Amino acid sequence: MPDRAEEPFVQVIADRIESKNPIIMGGFPGMGLIGNIVAQYLIDQLDMKPCGRVDSKLFPPIAILYEGLVKGPVRIYESAEKNLVIIFSDIPIDPIISREVGGGIVRWAKELQPREMVSLAGLATTGEEHKVFGAATSQEGLEKIKGHIELFQMGTITGVPGVIMNECLNHGLTGICILGETRGPNPDPRASIEVVKAMNRLYGFDLDIKPMEEQAEEIERMLHQLSEQIGEAEAKPSKDLTMYG
Repeated sequence: MPDRAEEPFVQVIADRIESKNPIIMGGFPGMGLIGNIVAQYLIDQLDMKPCGRVDSKLFPPIAILYEGLVKGPVRIYESAEKNLVIIFSDIPIDPIISREVGGGIVRWAKELQPREMVSLAGLATTGEEHKVFGAATSQEGLEKIKGHIELFQMGTITGVPGVIMNECLNHGLTGICILGETRGPNPDPRASIEVVKAMNRLYGFDLDIKPMEEQAEEIERMLHQLSEQIGEAEAKPSKDLTMYG
């Protein structure tokens, strides 16, 4: 009897994507949780529809629940009207598996012939400003962001955003990383607001930031609580049998 095919490290399970040559954005936990905050705001404001998920045997053993329903920890959303696809993660991706996760996402995305892949991330700083910086894998990408945000002249992009940028370069795709300045690892909705403003300038989303400003303190509190819960779940098995098997 032949051996059963080994399960791939990363699987993308998605419905048919309606968008043609879409912009594909990634929002993963990182410095200031900027990727999460901005991606979630875009999903909500643009009324994006869930269309799939990313799964991996490398992910931590955790189920994410919203209003009693279990959702995949890394989900895919689409707005065909905006020609936009967003990959959103509720869980931090361990640096050890970032290469597999980022590579699997780019291989799937390449089949959609994306206009560009955009990674949303935070940039640690000691300053008081909330500037927004950008980097790209091609001259075309640089020209797109010039005049709208500052160029990230020298440094490193870590985690899944860095892997996606490298994989875009390897596969001949235009990759752009947008980084919001933040002063620490805690959720930073103030920095995220500046990134949303930058997205409006770059992509003409015309998103109203007033609700984000009004809810900044509540967003900060909720996401900080979520990050603590996930950290505790990864550190030790939960004894709360109503949440975890």
